[in-house]
Amino acid sequence: MALDEEQSSAAHEIRRAIDCLRECADLTGVDPATLEALAAGAVHFSLPAGSLLFDSGSTPDGVYLLASGRLGVKAPGMTHLTAEIERSELVGETGWLLQEQRSAAVFAVRDSELLLLPTPLLDELAAQSTHFSLALARLCARRLQCSNRQEPQQKQARVFAIVPHSVEIDVASFATRLVAEFAHAGRTELVWDARASTHTARWFNAIEESNDYVVYVADPSASGWTRQCCRQADVILLVAPAGAASKPWPSGIAEAALARGARVELALLHEQRIETGAATRWLGTSPVAQHHHIVDAADLARLARLLTRRGVGLVLSGGGARGFAHLGVIRALREARVPIDFVGGSSIGAIIAAGVAVGWSDDEMRMRYRRGFVDSNPLSDYTFPFVALTRGRKVSRLLQREYGDVLIEDLPQPYFCVSANLTTGRALEHRDGRLAAALRASVAIPGVMPPVYRGEHVLVDGAAINNLPVDIMQAHAPGLVIGSDVGADRFPLARGGKHGMNIFRILMHSGMINGASSAAVQRELADVLLKPPLANVDLLNWHAFDRAIQAGYDYARRVLETLPDLPRLPAAAVRTPRSSLAAELERRLAAAI
Repeated sequence: MALDEEQSSAAHEIRRAIDCLRECADLTGVDPATLEALAAGAVHFSLPAGSLLFDSGSTPDGVYLLASGRLGVKAPGMTHLTAEIERSELVGETGWLLQEQRSAAVFAVRDSELLLLPTPLLDELAAQSTHFSLALARLCARRLQCSNRQEPQQKQARVFAIVPHSVEIDVASFATRLVAEFAHAGRTELVWDARASTHTARWFNAIEESNDYVVYVADPSASGWTRQCCRQADVILLVAPAGAASKPWPSGIAEAALARGARVELALLHEQRIETGAATRWLGTSPVAQHHHIVDAADLARLARLLTRRGVGLVLSGGGARGFAHLGVIRALREARVPIDFVGGSSIGAIIAAGVAVGWSDDEMRMRYRRGFVDSNPLSDYTFPFVALTRGRKVSRLLQREYGDVLIEDLPQPYFCVSANLTTGRALEHRDGRLAAALRASVAIPGVMPPVYRGEHVLVDGAAINNLPVDIMQAHAPGLVIGSDVGADRFPLARGGKHGMNIFRILMHSGMINGASSAAVQRELADVLLKPPLANVDLLNWHAFDRAIQAGYDYARRVLETLPDLPRLPAAAVRTPRSSLAAELERRLAAAI
């Protein structure tokens, strides 16, 4: 009886192997007899996520077929995955064909099941079947062709693991609401029964293949189920109560995820409003790529869009007084219900992007920027030009007055700004620290304002190197990227004759020349480029404030009408930015009653 069971099990394994081989597109055209011979000689085994299949420099022992799960390929010296192997794909064929050491490391990104086709078996069948030899040779040629092309973008995340920090979190409610947001984009399944940990990699693979998104809910401890969830996920979402004392997460979870190419992000749950300083405390507990503040349903919807790369990133360029056109562009985007999920910019664009990230309404931004730039010229505190024409104190006071001591980490929306690092000759991205200090560096026009010193580094206007930092926004992968470019490709310094020139214009134009040349490349990277007509608005004409805003608004409205496929929020989901001035007035009225 035992012999019968053993024979039945062997026959079952061969049938499974034949099915896997038939599903392999790389073996299309190979005769059935060869497939059966491969199945009979194949070795079936499992590989847990994070485990190494083979390392670069190792001696080939055959070719592998991935029956379920996912593998990652990492070339020597690279910190990120250079390729991924999906179910029913072969890997390791080049080493066998060339009889050379492995050229890259391959490891399991998911719990995986594989078939090893040993070298002696492959040698024998290749000599017998021309179709089989040609199939593997074509596979090598296709992969070589792909490696010579531009590096592909990272694949969209489909599987998520929610790891609550403690039992205090109502993780069931959070996960259910997040899945409801995912469901707007595709079929989503929520898996939170720890009994699922008894299933095989094939079961998990089937769940993931039958859905667009899968969300696993882990335990608030380093249990076997938590590790199982994290092994399956493209993104590990750490969820913590913002007001609680920050404590380290279960050991090894984030590190193991990062090692196999998964992203780790943090969601901070706030009550009624964002708690100042919470992000700084919690960001020190785990290496995360991005953090999110969750106060209400709109924040959760934005989180879902960003996690699934369906969000909208808005990048605002530098351009002096022409930058006021960004205010009109933002108003048009809001009226058209286009979500702004991630915002960043350079120079004046960084300042206006900060207003969006803070959550100011259109009216409040208009009031604040008129007060700062029109009513009081920020470049009028002249000094003897040892380092710059102005002291820069007026700009510093302006930024301090409008943004106070707000930290970039505490902004309601993800935000970055760019300065130019003269020490390294590269753009510097600001993602943390005092917002006003980062903006002061981003607008430090060389020769006009003194640079900002950070240790040994000397920081000046971001427009000097990268005036439209679309590439930086793309690196954060929000999804669709909109670029609003108010810079000028040509700078007519002598408009109105030689009397139209002065030292301020010369320095501002010269400081933006490199940024203008790089902006041409950045425009090509944007999914949507908005370039309002501003030829009659000078870089230093702060009094063109209303005219520039109107030009940006009228232009953006016309363009958005021609883009019906842009993401749009449902009318009921639109949250009008709340003016802090209005909130303060209500507070004073309430106190007086």
